[in-house]
Amino acid sequence: MNYWLFLPEFSLTALAFLVLALDLFLPQGKKEYLVPVASLGLLVIMGILVAMRQEEASFYNGLFLVDSYAFFFKLFFLALGFIIILAAKDFVKKNLSHSGEFYGLILFSVLAMMLMASSGELIMAYISLELSSFGFYILTAYARDDLKSNEAGVKYILLGAFASALLLYGMSLIYGLVGSTGFEEIALALGDGSGMQPGLVVALVMVIAGLGFKIAAVPFHSWAPDVYEGAPMPVTAYLAVASKAAGLVLLIRFFALAFAPVADQWQGIIIAVSAVTMTLGNLVAIPQRNIKRLLAYSSIGQVGYLLVGVAAFSPLAIQGVVFHLVGYAASTLAAFVCVIAYFNLTRKEEIPDFAGLAERSPFLALVFSASLFSLAGLPFLAGFTTKFYLFTAAAEQGLLWLVALAVVNSLISLYYYLLIIKQMYISPTQETSKLPLSNSMKGVLGILFLAMVFIGVYPAPLLSLIHTAVQALFLG
Repeated sequence: MNYWLFLPEFSLTALAFLVLALDLFLPQGKKEYLVPVASLGLLVIMGILVAMRQEEASFYNGLFLVDSYAFFFKLFFLALGFIIILAAKDFVKKNLSHSGEFYGLILFSVLAMMLMASSGELIMAYISLELSSFGFYILTAYARDDLKSNEAGVKYILLGAFASALLLYGMSLIYGLVGSTGFEEIALALGDGSGMQPGLVVALVMVIAGLGFKIAAVPFHSWAPDVYEGAPMPVTAYLAVASKAAGLVLLIRFFALAFAPVADQWQGIIIAVSAVTMTLGNLVAIPQRNIKRLLAYSSIGQVGYLLVGVAAFSPLAIQGVVFHLVGYAASTLAAFVCVIAYFNLTRKEEIPDFAGLAERSPFLALVFSASLFSLAGLPFLAGFTTKFYLFTAAAEQGLLWLVALAVVNSLISLYYYLLIIKQMYISPTQETSKLPLSNSMKGVLGILFLAMVFIGVYPAPLLSLIHTAVQALFLG
């Protein structure tokens, strides 16, 4: 076996321990040096991963898979960690102690999600998922002197433990009924044409419930608004993308490799969850006044759109899911980084507090508006292109009514996004002082803005990568 294929994971583990070790020796005034160490380290690991792109292998009887699907999402998670660490720099310096542990936890959670992308077996998937969840729990409650952060952490871990119990019990039922935890072996057992016995239906519902919690799908979404509001700002941004991406990565591989032979028996469940999730998320977002709670419900609605593609379950539809996930990540990160930048300068996070932002910081208002328009799905931005691709693929599978519902919900979301933009550009304010952004924050916002425009205008290179990644699932 070629153990060099584990080099990205080993390198990331070493980087996380290096950051923790440097934190012990650097004086308090030099802690900001941890940011370039962590961010440059992630760039190096991304380079290692790209250099190994053509290598494919299966380790330990399919427990750990190295394929194009894993490659794509490992690159995605590393890029996500890079953006979050840069975006969190000013916030951590002003509001949090023990910055080395904060960055170390982000790196370890990225490692867990990379392992999840390579999981080809239930136990490996569960361990990776829980390792990432532990990091999220700690990061949520990281502001120890903030009661809202502590409350959010307690709620998250209690509900997360219940969801994990459901997930693990469902996996144990699958093992008991099928006799294997490997995805390919499960598919072989289900491919005899006899369909699923009642015990497997119960097991699958439990697995969907457990993973539904991780991605904040209705009715397993109740943790998201409170956790998003209470967690430190950069952690909220991280959770909004990482927890959903990690859960969907595992959900897609699980369905594509293990339960594909009985797709007609679980698609109805996903269709129902998708419809309820997008509708509730967008309708409940309308009356919100806290920007983090509004974006929490907005992200729940976005999960509903992503599940449209999972329900369609064709190679083209799954490509649409991955494509929209990338567009959603760029748009959501841009929105949250704008909120982080504004909070760093004003200590405010209520929607009326954004009044007059266009005069006080034109660039910040521009990027924030672009991110909201992208999430709503307006042309020339990432959200329009990714939604169009996703909904077209789902419509080709006959889910026309679900696509129509998704389009209606996109129009509903445009209403509450416009309420925020109205505050920034039209509503009067007594505050007239300019809001200067740090160079690192300008850089991150610039990268995310260009990503939204690039994906919206010229998505061909990204779609080529996604096509290769998804083909690895369906050809297997």
